Amino acid sequence: MDESDSKTGSYGTLIVAAVPIGCLDDGSSRLRIALEQAKVIAAEDTRRLRRLARGMGVTLSATVVSYYDAVEQGRVPRLLDYLRAGQNVLLVTDAGMPIISDPGYRLIAAASNEGISVTVLPGPSAVIAALAVSGLPCDRFCFEGFPPRREQQRATRFADLAFEPRTLVFFESPRRL
Repeated sequence: MDESDSKTGSYGTLIVAAVPIGCLDDGSSRLRIALEQAKVIAAEDTRRLRRLARGMGVTLSATVVSYYDAVEQGRVPRLLDYLRAGQNVLLVTDAGMPIISDPGYRLIAAASNEGISVTVLPGPSAVIAALAVSGLPCDRFCFEGFPPRREQQRATRFADLAFEPRTLVFFESPRRL
């Protein structure tokens, strides 16, 4: 995972890495290596990142940049600067795969638009885990993210989807179920 891994000349590579969902043993050896070797890590929650690293037996030496919803857009230019300077950037979220109802899309799109290489370290995904244990048909499905919180908007969204033939996956807080 060093800077020479980049396929785009002198640019670094944006590495989108899945992290365990709850059980640290689900973390891959590739994730452990990426955390050990990272020079720059964009993390949704820096405290959880440090807990993950400790739990995986990794001492972080990277520059850690907080990268959560409220600051995502403002952090993209700085992270692109690291990539343009030839440094790899490891993008992690709190649990599962970045961009699945978590920050990441803007950075990935910006890197791709500049011709910067983007790669993935696959791993846990709450969407796929939910499908795997659901007993529902999984040959065709649609991920709908979090439904609207307001009752009218929620009712409208569900009405729009009432005749959708694919299995639908939603994220929802247990308190709102």
